[in-house]
Amino acid sequence: MSQTEVILTAHIPSLGAEADVIKVRRGYARNFLIPRGMAHEVTPASLRMTDSLKARRAEREARELNEANDLAKRLGKVKLAFVLETGESGKAFGAITAKDIADRLKAESGHDIDRHLIVLDRPIKETGDFTVNLRLHPDVQTSLKFSVTSKNARPSEAGGESDEAYAKPRGRRSAPKDEAAEA
Repeated sequence: MSQTEVILTAHIPSLGAEADVIKVRRGYARNFLIPRGMAHEVTPASLRMTDSLKARRAEREARELNEANDLAKRLGKVKLAFVLETGESGKAFGAITAKDIADRLKAESGHDIDRHLIVLDRPIKETGDFTVNLRLHPDVQTSLKFSVTSKNARPSEAGGESDEAYAKPRGRRSAPKDEAAEA
């Protein structure tokens, strides 16, 4: 299990960012990282090169932070509306998940947000107004407001007729008697 030190030249989520000096297995460095240009062996010359890598890393992080702030401002103005199918008793058939929110954002506003950035504890299965947090960057969070309405809303819930019009008949209905047939 011999390990070697390498300097990363690209951001690798499982290992680190540019200019990080990390220890990895020798075979992983020799067969994967170095041939693909993702890392360099630690030598006196490569250690001097880390200054340019640190500058590139700082530029990338500043750009990502600015993009996240701009996106947060634009998403703060967006208000979405979802329609959830419900039964007569108000029980929902299905739920609104982070993937549904991400798809609706892309369709309506053109912002392509990864569903993993949407902080949703559990799927939404009721109607009403909701606010979810979006973690766009480790330093930038914003909230997104949306409303959920019922697809099968009764007119009484929407301000129309009473529940009597929707009452289910109990028992068998008898046909109206025709007075002319009896006579």
